Amino acid sequence: MNSTSLEAQQHPFATLRGLARRRDAVEHCDMCAAALAPEHQHLVEPAARKLVCACDACAILFPQGAGTKYKRVARRVRWLRDFRMTDGQWDGLLIPIGMAFFLKSTIENRVLAFYPSPAGPTESLLSLEAWNDIVQDNPALNNMEPDVEALLVNRINHAEEYFVAPIDKCYELVGLIRAHWRGLSGGTEVWREIRRFFDELKRRDPEAANA
Repeated sequence: MNSTSLEAQQHPFATLRGLARRRDAVEHCDMCAAALAPEHQHLVEPAARKLVCACDACAILFPQGAGTKYKRVARRVRWLRDFRMTDGQWDGLLIPIGMAFFLKSTIENRVLAFYPSPAGPTESLLSLEAWNDIVQDNPALNNMEPDVEALLVNRINHAEEYFVAPIDKCYELVGLIRAHWRGLSGGTEVWREIRRFFDELKRRDPEAANA
């Protein structure tokens, strides 16, 4: 399969690679330098595929969907409990592992596919026909906010978990895997952290309490 390592290209999203390791450090707003809480907002620069940290006061200056240099990253999480995807459809996406996220890029006017690895995020070539088939079966994907939300898929170890999640949460997962992976199989710790991550995503869905 043809794939391109984003790390090798020094991808601007690499600023989040150490996210899982820096939770105890005090971060600062990239706009005004104010100290930030561990849970804070992010802005995305679609043209550069760059995420920056932001305080609430700065983030509110960039409405979601605005035609500005930066877009405020959505904070909502939607757990797609009734998502439909066959094994054949997944195989058609040409993702080599059972985990990936899919982002609508307004700059490239297409859907981008990435999967996490111990070396960082890797971009995979995506079949438009295969993606369109999945969207046809799951109309909720039409409501994803371009550039700032992604379809996050977990099919590892026979899991069937699908979310529309903020793009910064997708890269937090990448950073978590990078920080905790050990050896060839990853080790017990990384799989425990991955499970914790997806359980927390479910709790962030406002409808989770009614599931």
